[in-house]
Amino acid sequence: MLGLFNTLGLGARALQANQLGVEVTGQNLANSSNAAYSRQRVTLATSTAMQTTLGMQGTGVQATSIQQVRDALLDGQMRDESSVTGYWNSQQSSLQNAQGQLGEYLNINGTNSASDAQGLSDRLNNLFNSFQGLSTSPTSISQRQNVIGQAQALASGLNDASTKLSSLNDSLNSSVTDSVTQANQLLTQIANLNDQIAKASLSGGTANDLTDTRQQALESLAGLVNIQTNTNSDGTVDVSVGGTQLVAGNKTLDSLQSYDPGNGQMQVRTTTGGTPLTLTGGSIQGTIDARDGALKTLRDGLDTLASSLATQVNGVYSSGYDLNGGTGAAFFTGNTAGTIAVNTALAADPSLLQASGVSGATGDNTVALALAKLGTQSVAALGNKTFSGAFAAQVGSFGFALSNANSEVANQGAVTTMLKNQRDSVSGVSIEEEVANLMLFQQAYSASSKIISTADQMLQTVIALKT
Repeated sequence: MLGLFNTLGLGARALQANQLGVEVTGQNLANSSNAAYSRQRVTLATSTAMQTTLGMQGTGVQATSIQQVRDALLDGQMRDESSVTGYWNSQQSSLQNAQGQLGEYLNINGTNSASDAQGLSDRLNNLFNSFQGLSTSPTSISQRQNVIGQAQALASGLNDASTKLSSLNDSLNSSVTDSVTQANQLLTQIANLNDQIAKASLSGGTANDLTDTRQQALESLAGLVNIQTNTNSDGTVDVSVGGTQLVAGNKTLDSLQSYDPGNGQMQVRTTTGGTPLTLTGGSIQGTIDARDGALKTLRDGLDTLASSLATQVNGVYSSGYDLNGGTGAAFFTGNTAGTIAVNTALAADPSLLQASGVSGATGDNTVALALAKLGTQSVAALGNKTFSGAFAAQVGSFGFALSNANSEVANQGAVTTMLKNQRDSVSGVSIEEEVANLMLFQQAYSASSKIISTADQMLQTVIALKT
């Protein structure tokens, strides 16, 4: 038999185990709204049995550990999906920003508002229509002013679009640099958490809350750059980015650095090693791909459009004659979307517009008519498309990239939600379940106290027998 004192010990161990159960359950309930928290459970085991004359007799229960309820596979999938989500979210954000800033100029808002009527497509058509109007009355000053005004509106639209795209490009470069700084902070945090977790492991304790914090940091880092992880026997996690190990246990081996490879477009490499990194996911790569993909294509396309416009118009225009018999001047100056402009002399004196194809024949409309026909002619530099056709193709390509990003974000949102629900079913806190556990531990605690109370009364009885 255990005896009364061992029975008291049995009751005391039961009290401690059930009190710990109440405390852990309370911790779960307190963190029920904490998305980074994984529920914890007290592991109970029968305490060491005693040899008695009747055989081995149990001595009650004892708490052996406080364990997290986690699924390493789901955690890894969430990290991977964080990279994919970060990539497409940054792509979508970058392209939507461009759409918001350039919709007025590129006719990509999808509406027929008054502002859209001032888009580049309309301004292109207005220019060639004004050349056509001039061909019907080549000596008219008002028609000449209309041509100059339409050309200035088109050049201004191209200039503004180029300026906005350049500004957006600079913002995306800054975003890459800022995200790299955030990634380095997370790498340092992960190494520090590894250190604390390893120390807790050495002392025989658990670091459940620290593990939650580290998992959250890993998922945040994965949202910025694609990462590879390896879990060590001491509970620490090694982290690699783009195939280069940056964190080993509690040590940060290297960090990330944004740098200019020489073309003004920020890329990512390791700071100490100087190794350019190939990132396959995360918001940093999403930003880079949007900048160097759809937005660069749009910038280059507008430059090509402006250059071809200036070349084609000037090629016809320079052979014409103005009302004073002058010839050989250019209609447009500049050869990019950012630099194209109308010859300043024309704005000051519309009579200098070279609309005639014959010297001294001010009523001739040969050049004006040839300029009007440029609007329907295919241009080799534009892929054998007309100016309007080439512009429509550029806008269509941009619109497709944005539509694709929107679709990917929606699809990725569904995947992430599914995984989150799966992980919550394993690691999430169910208030109903925890309240039931709380009542169970409370009742067990009350029953354990009854064991102690009963053993105490029996001891008092034994003591009374000897007095």
